[in-house]
Amino acid sequence: MTCGNLLCGCIGIVMALRGHLDTASWLIGLAAILDFGDGFVARLVHVSGPFGKELDSLADVVTFGVLPATIVFQLCWFQELGVISYGAFLIAVLSALRLANFNIDTRQSESFIGLPVPANAMLIGAFPLMERYQPQYDAIWKNDIALGMMIAFSFMLISELPLFALKFKTFGWAENRIKFSFLIASALLLLFLQYAAIPLIILLYILVSLFSNERKSERVKE
Repeated sequence: MTCGNLLCGCIGIVMALRGHLDTASWLIGLAAILDFGDGFVARLVHVSGPFGKELDSLADVVTFGVLPATIVFQLCWFQELGVISYGAFLIAVLSALRLANFNIDTRQSESFIGLPVPANAMLIGAFPLMERYQPQYDAIWKNDIALGMMIAFSFMLISELPLFALKFKTFGWAENRIKFSFLIASALLLLFLQYAAIPLIILLYILVSLFSNERKSERVKE
């Protein structure tokens, strides 16, 4: 499954360079499913270990780092931004830094510090899908706001922002209230807004994490 993630990244880069940005975005989505699934399966069958962790990060650099950077490069190039377009590959650099830090940061065993690279990649991949399937949002992804959003979220990869992880030790409502609420809200956003919901879901993920952290801080003070 991890190698399938990597294969999606390689093919996605080729698709992006050929101008098929929507196909490249679909491959990010498929890779995200494989990336979530490989960890789940590894824990389920008790075969997790350092080899899998390193392989997963190497695959993620390509699929969730280089591929979204290539998509942004193409989006900028299509808008005739010239040399500025090459700045898109800073996304690949920031993703590599985030993944390298994740592998050695013991604080991130149960939660995340900084935006996970798959989340950032899916946010970027949403814009070509909006162009292809939701032309009513065409003006949104082609303006400077969309580009600024992609850059800002990419810098969150290396931030010290604490974010919750969608890992379930149990499936009880009380201990997973925040996670279940987020998943329900995300499903509703996808139902009504489709691809345009993805950037909002990533933003909601950050806001819910901040709210959850504030509640935890208040309980500690009490």
